[in-house]
Amino acid sequence: MKELKPAMLMCLLFTLLCGGLYPALVTGLGQALFPHQAGGSLLTAANGQTVGSALIGQPFTAPGYLWPRPSATADFSYNPMASGGSNLGPTNPALLTAVKERIGVLRATGVSGPIPADLVLASASGLDPHLSPAAARLQIPRIAKARGLSEEMVANLVTSHTEGRQLGLLGAPRVNVLAVNLALDTISR
Repeated sequence: MKELKPAMLMCLLFTLLCGGLYPALVTGLGQALFPHQAGGSLLTAANGQTVGSALIGQPFTAPGYLWPRPSATADFSYNPMASGGSNLGPTNPALLTAVKERIGVLRATGVSGPIPADLVLASASGLDPHLSPAAARLQIPRIAKARGLSEEMVANLVTSHTEGRQLGLLGAPRVNVLAVNLALDTISR
């Protein structure tokens, strides 16, 4: 009994510290210092309606929008509850068929030349909200034609939404698909 009382008190103390105080402190600091990120990095349309998160990809298939990286989720819907890669190897027939189909769709829109891998291969999570600048630039002619805009106007929009490396050295430059598509919707023809 002598050892049981201190053990129970320590268990209660650490439950309060680790299960209550520490999470409350971290949540409070996150909300105070990084409110946008702590709230899910939500993006809003011009009408003020929340349309999604800058951290989770969304399906766009209309010709006047920047198309995202393919989703590897079970139903290809960018459902975060089904996040995960396909685990298909580079010689898997299902992967090769999917890549050929995706290339065919891009070629049908007038794309010629090399196609960046991120337009035909899903990311590890299947929810990547970003494209490489090369993949975004490849889509400029289709978007401009569908929206009746100049290619230069669309190119400037993509360039203005291109994010550099984090801290100048981590990762690669990237373009957030949802942010560009929201900006496209604000442009008058």
